[in-house]
Amino acid sequence: MSSNGLAPQRRPAILLDKDGTLIEDLPYNVDPRRIRLAPGAREAIRTLAAAGHRFVVVTNQSGVARGYFTEADLAEVHAHLEWLIEDLGGTLAGFYACPHLPDGVNEFALECDCRKPLPGLIHRAARDLDIDLAESWFIGDTWMDAAAGRAAGCRTIMVGPDAATAHALPEGRRPDHVARDLRGAARIILAADAARDEAAERARVEARRERRSRERQSRERRSRERAQRRTGAAA
Repeated sequence: MSSNGLAPQRRPAILLDKDGTLIEDLPYNVDPRRIRLAPGAREAIRTLAAAGHRFVVVTNQSGVARGYFTEADLAEVHAHLEWLIEDLGGTLAGFYACPHLPDGVNEFALECDCRKPLPGLIHRAARDLDIDLAESWFIGDTWMDAAAGRAAGCRTIMVGPDAATAHALPEGRRPDHVARDLRGAARIILAADAARDEAAERARVEARRERRSRERQSRERRSRERAQRRTGAAA
């Protein structure tokens, strides 16, 4: 609840896979010095941020369960991505990483509901950040990203090499849209924003037209009633 006692208003977000989508895929890397934005990501973040979108990273990080790195290492990655996105004018509202893997070697070796393609992390982000999932987008480079996004009720975009054959995927794994990279995904989102705004403006114009029509009809009815009263009084 907000300070005024009302439930906070839910807002959309751009939910992003990390490796191969937002940044170049360097397997199991947690060294911020080796992190590079993926092709097209810089322009996409800048343009989407300028349009008012916020970002949330949702990523599988089985390297924790495999013993390759720790959650503290992931916190450093989070901080670095936050800096990268802020430098482009955006806001990284959240960073959600699943550390689990059933075949792992430590306490994170377990079944969970947060490892994509399951939507657990997305639902957690939605609760924490008051995200309107139906108005949000999930962007990733594998079928697991598309499946998780669809299961959570998001609109989905697949980027990268796998996008070329996404049409052949089963329905539950098939994204709503495909793009070469995050730049292309941004174009899809901005086009949808423009269509939404245009539809909203048409609805506002129609509502004003209907209101004026009702007001005119009301005036005409009152005018007829006054005329009838005068006729009755004269009789």
